[in-house]
Amino acid sequence: MELLGAVLLAASLLGTTAWGAQAPWPDEPSHTCFFQTLSSPDSEFCRGDLEVVYPQLGDVGCSYIPQCHQYRWRISREWGSPRVRYPWADKSKKYVLVLVDPDAPSRANPKNRFWRHWLLADIRGTDLRTGDLKGRVLTDYVRPTPPPRSGYHRYQLRLYEQPAGQHIALGPEEMLSLGAWAMESFVERFRLGSPVASTQFLTKHHED
Repeated sequence: MELLGAVLLAASLLGTTAWGAQAPWPDEPSHTCFFQTLSSPDSEFCRGDLEVVYPQLGDVGCSYIPQCHQYRWRISREWGSPRVRYPWADKSKKYVLVLVDPDAPSRANPKNRFWRHWLLADIRGTDLRTGDLKGRVLTDYVRPTPPPRSGYHRYQLRLYEQPAGQHIALGPEEMLSLGAWAMESFVERFRLGSPVASTQFLTKHHED
């Protein structure tokens, strides 16, 4: 979150208020970039110091993607996969990383949950510590692209410890579609257990 802090400092030097009681909701148009962290219950999903870093934004974990500087457009149309770092990863173990949207097509009607945006297995703990992931790609990274007028979507990253000797793979039916993925069944099938760390960020369609 160092980059976000630098932006907020710059805002304060310009005499604007980026946080506090007078801070606008993230939808409000403004020449100043307002970054807002998630409130409960969404913030409770974030645990374990898992970092997800996009260009110019830094660590977006547990925050809204602001509309200013075309950030919502850029995360959905321009930027590739983020750097994901977990400083507490065990160097001797491997991990599985999942990125899903549980709000497809909308949070009010999530009939296609979970939409699979990224799936990596065999991630070495040493690579997680640096954020330079070289795991086995099961699902290529798909940018967050919330449909118009569907409100905010949660983009959730879950990091699991991969059982020793376990070969993680998608089944033939799972590979046919990214939407309506039975993520819980996948986790149970490979005995992944609970995530060792998780985080999420929220964004909406760039024109909303």
